[in-house]
Amino acid sequence: MPKGYWIAHVTVDDPTAYEAYRQANAAPLAQYGGRFLVRGGVQTVVEGEARPRSVVVEFPSLEAATDCYHSAEYQAALALRKPCSAGDVVIVAGYDPA
Repeated sequence: MPKGYWIAHVTVDDPTAYEAYRQANAAPLAQYGGRFLVRGGVQTVVEGEARPRSVVVEFPSLEAATDCYHSAEYQAALALRKPCSAGDVVIVAGYDPA
């Protein structure tokens, strides 16, 4: 079964308020087996456009990634992020060569 991923590109307008979101998302991510592969950091845009912050979260399955995003716990955390940032988020299935 392929893993699932959140791929997010975010512009943070209020870093102090965004920190509350970061703290609030820890519990639902852990509950659904999410782990950060990319969480901010230096990036170089080589094609197209991107927001200043990129995030990749890996989950054990596409179902876990989707369920986490739609969970009441994550939606409560998301309500903290939306007023202080803008983002583009996709949930994708990992590559499974089998």
